[in-house]
Amino acid sequence: MAEQFSEVDKLRAALLENAEILSDCPLVEEEPGSQEVLTRIENVILGVVTSLSKDEAPVLVLPNRSSWANVSFDSAVGLQMSSGNSVTTIRSDCPSSVTKFAHILKILSIIYKLIQSNSYATKRDIYYKDPQLFGSQRNVDFIVDDISCMLKVPRRTLHVLATSKGLISGDLCYLEEDGTRVDCHSSSIAVAVSSNVGGIKNIVSSAKFVMIVEKDATFQSLLDDDFCTKLCPCIMITGKGVPDVNSRLMVRKLWDTLHIPIFALVDADPHGIEIMCIYKYGSVSMSFEAHSLTVPSVMWLGLLPSDLWRLKVPEDTLIPLTKRDESKLNSLLKRPYLTDQPEWQREMEVMQQSKVKAELQSLTAIAPDFLTSIYLPNKLRYGGWV
Repeated sequence: MAEQFSEVDKLRAALLENAEILSDCPLVEEEPGSQEVLTRIENVILGVVTSLSKDEAPVLVLPNRSSWANVSFDSAVGLQMSSGNSVTTIRSDCPSSVTKFAHILKILSIIYKLIQSNSYATKRDIYYKDPQLFGSQRNVDFIVDDISCMLKVPRRTLHVLATSKGLISGDLCYLEEDGTRVDCHSSSIAVAVSSNVGGIKNIVSSAKFVMIVEKDATFQSLLDDDFCTKLCPCIMITGKGVPDVNSRLMVRKLWDTLHIPIFALVDADPHGIEIMCIYKYGSVSMSFEAHSLTVPSVMWLGLLPSDLWRLKVPEDTLIPLTKRDESKLNSLLKRPYLTDQPEWQREMEVMQQSKVKAELQSLTAIAPDFLTSIYLPNKLRYGGWV
């Protein structure tokens, strides 16, 4: 087996050899303690009270989480928030922002009590504390991230958890913070990604690599085919499309702990490429937490646009790019991190020139078991990633 996947073994050996260097790299950032987070909340409230004492309308200033002007690129970290050039002002005396102002203060008070009592709540719990005030779960989700960004702390230090949508399977065991032992070895049933990834400890694995799978359907197909044990010991994880924060935290946790190759298996389309970039380089909206969410070592295993022609994938399974696809592709090619990835650029240019995209399922047109029996084994054997 070791000989069969010699390229993966070489890469794994190199990463393990450099494990000490990797653990000291700038990706790891010390988290503030509970008392520090409480102090930062108190400072925000103090600012509000001070304004009221001066008979002034209180104002909250937040970094703009949707602006590229606030983001810089570092090849060792990915997209990270820089000293803000663009901010959002939430005024208590403005009809368009007074509701959000109230939401922020309410959630700050809930978070303060959670940290004081060393207890946790889900974002869903927070919404149901006052659904009439919050209006929708989405408002709560967005504001929790705004508060995390405003206080400059990772979301988990706010004691607010999110229900995970991701799944994980393979050669992996660990303990949850409450002592529950989780075994991901089952070949037929995946485990839900933890809602408290930060509390995971005692990770045990002999996996040779981690494979991020874009879609749940592909993940389930690989699970049904017993991919994690039939091919070689590995770990599979899916965020079921655009990944939630917990799925990204889990990939990062595995990287920090195991220092093994991380591969991405996505559709050969702009949407799949963007999802892979989120795992690798992060997103603009969560760039303030880049140090714990990005894994710049992620490699593109497939489906590569060049694979479509190399493997002679039947043309009737190829899908023409829509105007929206072309716009997304052009946008991706302009992203700052692509200058560091000439091979990725070339693959995207192949797609741009051919004007077609394809899902991983298109490989079944070659043979029903082509993905698991031929495509992935050969990719891993001969180093067919970029």
